[in-house]
Amino acid sequence: MSVIPRRSTRPLRVGGVMIGGNSPISVQSMTKTDTRDIAATVQQINELESLGCEIVRLAVVDTEAATAIKAIRQQTRVPLIADIHFDYRLALACLENGINGLRINPGNIGDRSRVEMVARKAQDIGVPIRIGVNAGSLEKALIEQYGGVTPEALVESALKHIRILENLRFYDIKVSIKASRVPLMIKAYRNLARKVDYPLHLGVTEAGTRYNGTIKSAIGIGTLLSEGIGDTIRVSLTGPPNEEVRVGYEILKALNLRERGPEIISCPTCGRCQIDLLSVVEQVEAAIRNYRTPLTVAIMGCVVNGPGEARHADVGIAGGKGVGLLFKDGQPVRKVKEDELVKALINEIEKIEQETIRDSR
Repeated sequence: MSVIPRRSTRPLRVGGVMIGGNSPISVQSMTKTDTRDIAATVQQINELESLGCEIVRLAVVDTEAATAIKAIRQQTRVPLIADIHFDYRLALACLENGINGLRINPGNIGDRSRVEMVARKAQDIGVPIRIGVNAGSLEKALIEQYGGVTPEALVESALKHIRILENLRFYDIKVSIKASRVPLMIKAYRNLARKVDYPLHLGVTEAGTRYNGTIKSAIGIGTLLSEGIGDTIRVSLTGPPNEEVRVGYEILKALNLRERGPEIISCPTCGRCQIDLLSVVEQVEAAIRNYRTPLTVAIMGCVVNGPGEARHADVGIAGGKGVGLLFKDGQPVRKVKEDELVKALINEIEKIEQETIRDSR
C-alpha cells in the first residue's frame, strides 16, 4: 500500500503486536484514568481497543498501581505497557503481574544491580523495554554540556540509556526521544535514526489540545514517517485518549501507511455551492467515526469537481441546487433531496460496513 521506503529496524514483540522490521506502524495511546481505579481503567482500555488502539500505556505511580496491573491485565486483551519512573521495584512488580512492556529510563531507576534485576526478569519473560527520553526532563549535566535542550543532547541521553541495557546484553529495546517543539523533535529523531537500528516510537510530547495538538503531531510525526522513520506512534493530546487514536490513524492514512475506517473527501466550498455542505459533512463524519471499513467517501458541493471526485470514491454525493447526486463505486445511483442527503449517504456507508463485517466472519 505504501510507497515510502521504511528504515530497517530490529523487530520486537509487545504482547501480540510486532513492532519494527516490516510490521505495520502501530497506534498507541495512554489511559487518562488513575491506574489504581481498576474499573475505570479497564473501561477506558476497552474503549481504546474498540477504536483500533493496538498498545495502551498506563502510569504506574506506586505499589497500589503496580498491584492493580494484575486485575487490569486479566480483564483486557490489548497489550499493556507500564510507565515507570525512579522505582525499580514497581517495574519488577509489573513484570510479575503480566505487563507486556516497560517504559523506563535505566539511568534513573537505581544502580547497575537494580537495572540488571529488571532487565534480567524482562528478558526471561520476553518483555521489551522502551527508553523514553523527554525534552522536559533531560538530565541537567547534558543541558550544561550542550548549552541547552538540543537534538544532540537528547540523542546523547538516549544513547546513554541504551548503552546501560546493551552492557547487560538486553536488546529488546525501542526508543522515543520526544519534545514539545516540533523542529527539535524532528531533528532529534533524525539524528538518532542514523545511530541505532532499534525501533522508534514517535510522538510530539505535550502537543496541546485537540486542535493545535493535532496540527503539531501531524507535522512532527508525519514528517518523520514520510522519511521512513518510525515504527509506532502516539499522538499526545490534552483530552480524551479516544481522539489520540483517531488522529493517529488519520496521520497514517494520509501517508498511505495504514488503512482503517472511512476517509472523507470534502470540498472547501465556494460561491458555487448551493447546499449546506458543512452540515452534511459534520453529520456524516459524526455518524461513521467508529466504522472500521477502509473506504473513500466524497462529499462535494458543486458540479465542477464534484462528479469527478465522487466517481473515484467508494461512495459519495455531488451537490446541486437543493439536491445531491448519490454515487456508489463510481456510478451515479440517484438524485436525493438536500434534506435527505445525510440519511441516504449514511445508509450506503452502513451497508458497506455490514457487508465487510459479514465477509470477515
